[in-house]
Amino acid sequence: MRAVAAATLALALAAAPAMAEDQIQVGRLSCEVAGGVGLIIGSIKDIKCGFHRDGHKTEYYSGQVNKFGLDIGFTKKTYIEWLVLAAASTKYQSRALAGTYVGASGEASVGVGVGANALIGGSNKGFILQPVSVQAQQGVNLALTLTGLTLR
Repeated sequence: MRAVAAATLALALAAAPAMAEDQIQVGRLSCEVAGGVGLIIGSIKDIKCGFHRDGHKTEYYSGQVNKFGLDIGFTKKTYIEWLVLAAASTKYQSRALAGTYVGASGEASVGVGVGANALIGGSNKGFILQPVSVQAQQGVNLALTLTGLTLR
């Protein structure tokens, strides 16, 4: 389990951009990922998210999470919380998180489990989704994957 936790952290940090010092937090993205089965070399699951910014109405997104790599087992619904970061010069516009994100994921479960997903993308590839902490999930699985997320 320690090896999985270390690999999860390494994958999350590897996806962070080299210019992290020029980034600011623009909000939080809270998501619920549908349960499903890992098909050894990947999986596709539906996702629903709410983007929260201080002083603004919540924006809602739906989409899919696509994983490619080692993905074995099954999970029930998974809950993920990301900090949404952007370049300090970026002016956030409504629905700007829509788009495609790529990065790395790692997770492990036997009953209750944890994971982390660090992704970069959105409109003009200008946003970073950095895990606030670990995700919460239930099931039996092990995954170390390249991950794609599409939000619409």
